[in-house]
Amino acid sequence: MKLKFTINYHTEWGQSLHVELSLAYADGRKTQQNVLLQTLDGEHWEAETVVMSHRQRRLKSMEYVYQVENADGEILRREWNLVGRVYAADESKNYVFEDHWRDKPLNFYLYTKAYRTTMRSQSKGDEPEPLALPLFRKTILFRVSAPQLKEGELLGLIGNHPALGGWNPTRYLRMMNVGADVWMLSVNVDGIILPIEYKYVVIDGKTNHLKQWEDGDNRSISTEVQDGQVCVYSGDALRLPEAMWRGAGVVVPLFSLKTESSCGVGDMGDLNTLIAWASKVGMRMIQLLPLNDTTATHSWTDSHPYNCISCFALHPIYLDLKQLGDIDDEKLSLGFSRQRRELNTLPEVDYPTVYRVKQSYVDAIFKTRGEADLASEAFRSFYQKSESWLLPYAAFCVLRDKNGTARTADWGDHRVYDDSLPLKFLAEDAPEREAMRKVFFVQFHLYEQLKRAVDNAHAKGVALKGDLPVGIYRDSVETWTHPEFFNLDEQMGTPPDKFQPHGQNWGFPTYRWEEKGLMEWYRKRLAWMEQFFDALRIDHVVGFFRVWSIPEGYKSGTMGHFSPGLPLSEEEIGHWGLEFRRELMTRPFVNEGVLQKMFGIHASYVREHFLETERYGIYRLKAGYRNQRDICRHFEGLHDENSLWICEGLCRLVTNVLFVEDKQQGLYHPRFGVYNEPVYDILSADEKDAFMRLYNNYYYERHNDFWAMKADRKFAELLASTRMLICAEDLGLLPKCVSSVLDAQRMLTLEVQDMPKEHGYEFSHLDAYPYRSVATFSTHDMSPMRLWWEENAGRTQRYYATMLQKEGRAPKQLPSRVAEEIVARHLYCPSMLCLLSIQDWLAMDNLLRSKDVYAERINSPYDSYNQWKYRMNVTIEELLDAKQFNMKLRTMIERSKRTKAEGHV
Repeated sequence: MKLKFTINYHTEWGQSLHVELSLAYADGRKTQQNVLLQTLDGEHWEAETVVMSHRQRRLKSMEYVYQVENADGEILRREWNLVGRVYAADESKNYVFEDHWRDKPLNFYLYTKAYRTTMRSQSKGDEPEPLALPLFRKTILFRVSAPQLKEGELLGLIGNHPALGGWNPTRYLRMMNVGADVWMLSVNVDGIILPIEYKYVVIDGKTNHLKQWEDGDNRSISTEVQDGQVCVYSGDALRLPEAMWRGAGVVVPLFSLKTESSCGVGDMGDLNTLIAWASKVGMRMIQLLPLNDTTATHSWTDSHPYNCISCFALHPIYLDLKQLGDIDDEKLSLGFSRQRRELNTLPEVDYPTVYRVKQSYVDAIFKTRGEADLASEAFRSFYQKSESWLLPYAAFCVLRDKNGTARTADWGDHRVYDDSLPLKFLAEDAPEREAMRKVFFVQFHLYEQLKRAVDNAHAKGVALKGDLPVGIYRDSVETWTHPEFFNLDEQMGTPPDKFQPHGQNWGFPTYRWEEKGLMEWYRKRLAWMEQFFDALRIDHVVGFFRVWSIPEGYKSGTMGHFSPGLPLSEEEIGHWGLEFRRELMTRPFVNEGVLQKMFGIHASYVREHFLETERYGIYRLKAGYRNQRDICRHFEGLHDENSLWICEGLCRLVTNVLFVEDKQQGLYHPRFGVYNEPVYDILSADEKDAFMRLYNNYYYERHNDFWAMKADRKFAELLASTRMLICAEDLGLLPKCVSSVLDAQRMLTLEVQDMPKEHGYEFSHLDAYPYRSVATFSTHDMSPMRLWWEENAGRTQRYYATMLQKEGRAPKQLPSRVAEEIVARHLYCPSMLCLLSIQDWLAMDNLLRSKDVYAERINSPYDSYNQWKYRMNVTIEELLDAKQFNMKLRTMIERSKRTKAEGHV
């Protein structure tokens, strides 16, 4: 059997086009071939390959995908292949594939779980099946993707030849749906003189009448078909405008949910109640914060949902104890009921107490039910899917509790992970066995409860949106088991800005994207999340382009640099007109003037205890005080005003450099914002001019193409097989290249009116939002609508006059009627999704919204000690009973056409 591939694709010098061919045999075996295509002009590519017949093995199907490779065999680009090119194989035939390169389609959202869930799509499977169609002496096989079809619609083909219907609307040829919205048809062209012209048409499944012709010019085929040949024409997608899909939804952390049966924190059972309310008011999506386990210290710091100690394990605090069952011991049961009621009356989450109470309940249940549940068929199924992460996670939890710390460096012989360790802990006589099995028990029930919630949501047409944290906790299962994936001597953060003059340091290690195995691990992470979520928010999406990398010894973001980056050599710095002097420009510059300016009356004390004198009136920090970590360690426990003043001054002094040294010797990064520091003043006027030209090029021009290439490759590889609707969190300082890459990946952007993406505007105009976006008023890192209104009277007045177009003075507190107008304006904007926080939805009702506007804030990103403890001020049962509010909400959502697909894009 011969296979011939032809495609038009433009390549650059040194690139080649390949077909990755996969052959599936009837006995279950699979083989793969990498077929190199040939070209004479760099545009038109062809290749032929022969598939040998086997008497013992019958070829069942074939699947292939095109990819661009460089001279070293590295894959530079691969075509979109979520809906694969799969065909049944007949070894008595030869196949010719006339193809087009497939980029991710503009209407990619039609293929996502979010769309299919909310629209109750009847799509037949996620992958096309290799169905055997009738083949003839000369056969043309038509194939087209048609996700635009509505329920009850079929696809047909009609053309200019009598065998194709002769353009007669009643003589169309009906096509076959082979799955994943792919339709196919085989036609006998023996005796048909080519060329032929044709079009695809939409058929009413009930009446069998032709309903609609596709747009555009007629399609045509001119290549002659030889005897025994099957010519496959996998053309562009169906040329019809898709229905405009728009949805509304609520954003709320799971821990913030409150029902009458909660245990002081939201859980999986409360999520089911929220789903019922969302469905009742016409919402189509619920967005949650990360649900991963964050238990590192058994204290308030564990309340931070982005400090994940595992990328797979769910947080034990979200376990619904009602679904777990009752405790047999009556005394314990009564005691727990009392504790539950007390915790549920609290206005905020008491994280440490709730965690402790829930753990004691789980201990009691595990003693009576643990062995039976772990022997069940359901657990065995869960274990098979989870073994790769569950075993090391359970061992991590056991060692964390045994050593009293999650810091793996303090675990002695176990500081380095060994694959045999979990199995040793599970041995019959091992003291750790019981604790390991209890971890299995908890994760099994969390998985089962979340899956039930997901099934409930899908049954009601509600999609769930998850959150992918940008980093991983420094002392986590992943850094323990795969330290090679991370730069443990670096920390993620953000550069200084007007809100945070020292930047932010999140403490997460940075990724080693070039490390073999990291991409596969990340894909497994996404595949695990896809079991639960229909859409996914990528936190700090710019981190896939570059991260702000801070050296290990620094607490602020000031001494960071972009990674990956293109640091400057001494020679290149000289080309900008700046003579490079390494010691002067890379070591903290301290002279008497700097000392007096920064420390005043404490200058002599600082000079005596922390500095050593060098030549020309220059000082150098003594050994042991040359980074912020060592300086802060010296002042640890000293809280008097003088100590705090000196410590802060030394931490700033150590960053008084013009350039930050890169890991690669002889390369340097200009220090961010250094033009505001004393060291900048040592430069002459010409040197300042040269430095600023270098600085502006480095931070705003130099990396754009480099970062775009890096991010595009990462996204192409990571997102190739996911059907989740990907939504980017693209707020803040962004390089120019971000928008084009997000557009190419068909990601939804995040639009916040108070954070316009166009420079020079205070507020963005809702009418200008792109269709492929998520509109919201606030995020969990921002003040909710009512608090935002009260924080800055001048800003509120400008918003009141310009955006709401109202006259007079803006009210000091946000009236419910104005909140309703703001919500309505967001609902009517062009964005695909309008997802508002629960606080902003409730702001429309005086009876339901919180009396304490300050209690509604979830997180302050500038407060590293923030406690994540926000709880809804009303129960979800009270929301379900709020008939007038729910009727208003449903009416607003329906009138804004966010309950079903309407119109055309």
